[in-house]
Amino acid sequence: MKTLNHDTLNEGLQFLSEQDADLARVLTKHGPPNLRSQPPGFPTLLQIILGQQVSRSSAASTFRRLCEAIGPPEPAGFQSLDDDSLRAIGFSRQKSRYGRELASAILEGRLQLDLLADREDDEVRAALTALPGIGPWSAEIYLLFALRRTDAWPASDLGIIVGAQKVKGLAARPSRQELDEMSDNWRPWRGLATFILWHGYQMM
Repeated sequence: MKTLNHDTLNEGLQFLSEQDADLARVLTKHGPPNLRSQPPGFPTLLQIILGQQVSRSSAASTFRRLCEAIGPPEPAGFQSLDDDSLRAIGFSRQKSRYGRELASAILEGRLQLDLLADREDDEVRAALTALPGIGPWSAEIYLLFALRRTDAWPASDLGIIVGAQKVKGLAARPSRQELDEMSDNWRPWRGLATFILWHGYQMM
C-alpha cells in the first residue's frame, strides 16, 4: 500500500495531471496542495468524531477544552470523565457515547490502532466502521490524515463536493455516484486528488 509523503508526492501529482486536465489546471494555477496530517492514534480519531457535522473551529474548541481537563487524551483518561464533565467540555450525548465506545474498544484490545498501519485500506475501513460513531467518512479521513493512504476517498465531505463542482465547472453539486465515477480515473491517487479538490475549493 502506498502512502503520501515527499517521495511519492511528485509521482502522484504527475499521474493526476496526466489523467485530469482540470486537476492539472488547479496545480498550475495554485501549486501543490498542503498535505495536512495528524498522528495516528486515539486523539486523532476522537478529533474526527468531534468534527462530524460541526465546524472545524467548534470541534477544535471542544478538543482543546478536553486537553485542558485531562492533558493529551488517552482512552483511560477519557473514561475517567463522567457524562456531566464531558457535556461541560462540549461533547453531545451522542459523541460522548462514541468516544466511550472507542476508548473501551482500545482498552479491551478489540481495536489495535498501532496495527492498522500495516493493514490494507479495506481492512482499516472494516475495523474502524465496526465501532459506533465511526462511519465511512470518519474512516476515510483517518486513512487520509493519520495513515496517509494515497487512495483514501472521503467523498461525502462537503469540501470535496463543492471543490469538485468548482474545479470541474459544474452547474450543480455532483451526486455521490457522479463523484465516484469522476474519481475512477484518479485511482490509486484519490487521496491526493482529495487534497487538490480542497485546494481548489479554497483558492478558486
